[in-house]
Amino acid sequence: MNRSTSFPTDVARLSARRLFLGQAGLSVGTMALSALASGSAKANPAASPLAARPGHYPAKAKAVIHLFMAGAPSHLELFDYKPKLTQYEGKPIPPEVIGGQRYAFIRSDAAAMGPRFKFAKHGQCGAEISEALPHLAKVVDEICIIRSVHTSQFNHAPAQIFFNTGFAQPGRPSMGSWVTYGLGAQTSELPAFVVMSSGKGISGGAANWSSGFLPSVYTGVRLRNQGDPILNVSSPDGIDAGIQKDSLDLVSQLNQRHLAHIGDPEIETRIASYEMAFRLQTSAPELMDLSKESPATLELYGVDPKKPSFARACLLARRMVERGVRFINIYHEGWDAHSDVVGNHQMMSKETDQGSAALVADLKARGMLDETLVIWGGEFGRTPMIENNPALGRSLGRDHHPQAYSIWMAGGGIKPGISHGQTDELGFNIVANPVHVHDVQATVLHLLGLDHEKLTYRYAGRDFRLTDVHGTRIEAILA
Repeated sequence: MNRSTSFPTDVARLSARRLFLGQAGLSVGTMALSALASGSAKANPAASPLAARPGHYPAKAKAVIHLFMAGAPSHLELFDYKPKLTQYEGKPIPPEVIGGQRYAFIRSDAAAMGPRFKFAKHGQCGAEISEALPHLAKVVDEICIIRSVHTSQFNHAPAQIFFNTGFAQPGRPSMGSWVTYGLGAQTSELPAFVVMSSGKGISGGAANWSSGFLPSVYTGVRLRNQGDPILNVSSPDGIDAGIQKDSLDLVSQLNQRHLAHIGDPEIETRIASYEMAFRLQTSAPELMDLSKESPATLELYGVDPKKPSFARACLLARRMVERGVRFINIYHEGWDAHSDVVGNHQMMSKETDQGSAALVADLKARGMLDETLVIWGGEFGRTPMIENNPALGRSLGRDHHPQAYSIWMAGGGIKPGISHGQTDELGFNIVANPVHVHDVQATVLHLLGLDHEKLTYRYAGRDFRLTDVHGTRIEAILA
């Protein structure tokens, strides 16, 4: 092959390809920016992607704190007392109840296992709460227990991603991303969407707080629960604030020129990230400094300021809401009780109960609960049947149960001191007021002033939304 004769042709082809890709990139960027402007009915296309903007109607809640109990707590041990199960202890549940449902780790004719904790009525509302949640029992008049949630997913990672993104596979925007896309930020000093975790990890991983196909400026920002909230947020030795400011100004100018030329919204993300990182050097240490919290507040949460914990994350979440953070996820992994459901739930409740209840009480005392929506729950429930598997070293546990489980919500436009929905006498199927995960998502958006059917983003030739083509507001729980 004579390379000298083919070289000019190759250059022409490469030039044409570069021109096509450049124009295509500009078109994609322009379309993305256009779609971004249409996300809110009143969005300003000339504004920053994180500029605050009104929703579709007046909001009840200004912020959300989502306490996600990864691993799936057992509704039968915590919220949904079923004494009838005790009568079936050691016997199979009637086949007509099971309805042909198959399970991953047990047979459908596995023996029933009665509730392992005592229940009692609490508060003026008289809600039945397990002895495993003594702190939540003290604030039960402030919460709404939903005992009829069901999901379309059976395994942990898909179910976690489904609850947080409305889709079982990675790649869709998370609830926090949709909210910040629709409403923008309330502060420029901290991220609009913050993620923290405690426990052992999260099965669904970063897909739970990803912005998916939305511009990545809407991705949740992960904050650490101890030490520097973000790695490398501190300036290196020899770099003072003046030098850093000059450097960032120069980088910003170059990025702005590139944005004007290319139109790629990801350049806006890059600009916003540099600016936020600079501000976080001041705002993040102040946020994490609990020295100004009163001894009474630290005692309420059960927090040691120097040690990471779920309770510490809850206290930080309250501080974030005070500082204008829009959406906060706190993940606590470890509820997957395939074995020893009693020991597992005693440990998990000890780690999370006080912090969860303290968050509600603290927000209430500060006059913030009315405008802050708190959500507590996992990805599905646990079976009324026992899981015993000597080969896997499992005994006295419960398998995954997507047909029915419980969550609770508080504040932000939710009726306090009520229970919604009902399961059958064995806690297997829902018999009144079923609530699908998409209904929960639609309700969260509604409380923030967003219509889940109108909050859309055009991608791959069609309009997408958090709830796909499903979801109905849970009107009965709205204040």
